[in-house]
Amino acid sequence: MNAFDITSLKFDATGLIPAIIQDSSNLEVLMLGYMNAEAVRRTLEEGRVTFWSRSRQEYWRKGDTSGHAQFVRSVHHDCDADTLLIGVEQIGAACQVPVHVLKTMTLKRSQQSTLRSWDRLIDGFTRHFFPRFLSARC
Repeated sequence: MNAFDITSLKFDATGLIPAIIQDSSNLEVLMLGYMNAEAVRRTLEEGRVTFWSRSRQEYWRKGDTSGHAQFVRSVHHDCDADTLLIGVEQIGAACQVPVHVLKTMTLKRSQQSTLRSWDRLIDGFTRHFFPRFLSARC
């Protein structure tokens, strides 16, 4: 993985850091989870994404119960080291309901242009804050 030191990351007051999970093949944002230092360490060492569950107060590794695993392909942090971007190979669905179904279910036709604007904003955010991720994709 990356050669950054976990101790250089800026965790919040509860000891967590947000982790944006992105499909490394098509750059689709799959989900957002939270990690503490131990979850980051496990993710880097095991090559599978591990989160800290804020509701259950326990570690969980994506795919252990569903089989829909996330294999780590890259790990980057933003410029001030308070957010992670983790590129993964997603096996199965990242969500229980596919993202395209969620978009259709939650947006009226008039709102779909707003969604396209958000997609462009996320793409621009990724290109601006994580340019090495885009140039060094696996």
